[in-house]
Amino acid sequence: MSTAAVSAVIDAAPDSDTLRGYVLHALDELKAKEVRVIDVRGKTSIADTLVIASGTSTRHVKALADEVVRFVKKAGMLPLGVEGQTEAEWVLVDLGDVIVHVMLPRIREFYGLERMWGVEVPGTDAAAS
Repeated sequence: MSTAAVSAVIDAAPDSDTLRGYVLHALDELKAKEVRVIDVRGKTSIADTLVIASGTSTRHVKALADEVVRFVKKAGMLPLGVEGQTEAEWVLVDLGDVIVHVMLPRIREFYGLERMWGVEVPGTDAAAS
């Protein structure tokens, strides 16, 4: 791809809020469970937003991540990276300003990304942590 073509893709990339909307729409299309959006601006420089969602099986997790990739590609953007598709217990889709984590519920509970970012998880007792 030429430098001009790369520049055109970068210039046409959706802003963070638009990108988050694409992600949420894609996750909704395939019925993701417990979708959580975490604003991490000011807490880290790696991204503006983390989106965490659960799938009901490894097949569902993979399909959700694939749908996110498909939606952002339709918007003219390529993911910076996709990790974990082989095992599909936790798939990470790096979209630059938005990072998407699609996980099996047991993996999500074990790693506790919401707790790590200081977000209260519904249905848990924060005092017990």
